[in-house]
Amino acid sequence: MLTLFGKGFALGLAIAAPVGPIGLLCIRRALSDGPALAFATGLGAATADAAYGAVAGFGLAAVADLMVAGQGWLAAAGGVVLLWLGWRTAMAPAPQAAAAAPAGRAGLLLAWSTTFLLTLANPATILSFVAAFAALGLADWAGDTAAALVLVLGVFLGSAAWWLGLSTLVGGLRGRIRPSLLAWINRVSGAVLAAFGLAALYSAL
Repeated sequence: MLTLFGKGFALGLAIAAPVGPIGLLCIRRALSDGPALAFATGLGAATADAAYGAVAGFGLAAVADLMVAGQGWLAAAGGVVLLWLGWRTAMAPAPQAAAAAPAGRAGLLLAWSTTFLLTLANPATILSFVAAFAALGLADWAGDTAAALVLVLGVFLGSAAWWLGLSTLVGGLRGRIRPSLLAWINRVSGAVLAAFGLAALYSAL
């Protein structure tokens, strides 16, 4: 079981590490709002990764087929959310104003839920899990509930570990960046997020 957990942890880490819209959002929030909000952002993605891991690990083929079949609609919804996030990021208030109002529970929950839904809006991710499970020999554990739970826990903690490290590392640089530079980072990040949104909408057509 320990080996299985380690494989799940490594898989969660590998799925989370590539830089994409969630990684960009996490970095921007770490610089602008601090590591807590950034980690909540990443934790939403980690939760979605665990959900996809559960679908693959428990062999829920019907659920997987349903989500892949609705990929176009989900991609369109994700694209709209990314456009909205891009606009909000580009139009973010001055760094001093943002720093004066730290995120409370509502802000942390919104950050978590937004990235959770965004990650779920990419059902092709489940195909990555299925392929990775086969490559790592994890398919041999199919039908074993205890093994699937250990695997999903490993995926979640591996993904969460990446987001914790990233948000802490980047958040530590927050005080060293001038407000004027941070304002430009917000604008560029917003433009890139909007570009991801447009790409998602195009793929849904």
